[in-house]
Amino acid sequence: MDENSLLMQQAPYLGIFLLLILGAFGLPFPEDGILLWSGLLVAQSIMKPLPGLLVVYIGLLTTDFLLYSIGKRYGRKLIEHRTFQNFISPARLSQLEGKFEKWGNWVLLTGRLCWGVRAQVLMAAGVMRMPWPKFLMTDALAACLTMTLWVGIGCWGGLHVPVLREDILRIQKIILVALAVITPVAMLFRFYKNRFVGRRR
Repeated sequence: MDENSLLMQQAPYLGIFLLLILGAFGLPFPEDGILLWSGLLVAQSIMKPLPGLLVVYIGLLTTDFLLYSIGKRYGRKLIEHRTFQNFISPARLSQLEGKFEKWGNWVLLTGRLCWGVRAQVLMAAGVMRMPWPKFLMTDALAACLTMTLWVGIGCWGGLHVPVLREDILRIQKIILVALAVITPVAMLFRFYKNRFVGRRR
């Protein structure tokens, strides 16, 4: 086995994990799309099922706990922090706090499954000081449901849609190159944007 073959066998796992982490913090890598792609990679035997699902699951739990920890650390000051103002507004945070007080774990369980409010719900759970064992237990169930749904759809599509393995490998290379280029550019953009906004204030 040559070095390129070995790299392409290992890169998908690292690539998927990094995409999940970066996507959770506002970079243009939507979680549901990454999970669909993971299912496609499994269906085409580019990723092995067990290691692939393990990497995806660990990635989901890691990103969720990071967002929860940010909310727990900053509390309601989160909405005043320049970095996180784009994630959650004061009105939305107040709304989610009310829902947590009324519904508790169900807000986290259902919010984790909904695109668009996922990060906000996870941060709000931290702001509400949900005990971390309780958070992890609820989030582990919700993440498992999310993973099963989207990876399953991607796997089904990969098995039934006539996509060539070579085409997927080519797309995988493009994604990895794009990841290497977009990530530092996006981080620099956010850095200078925050500095510019901070000076104007």
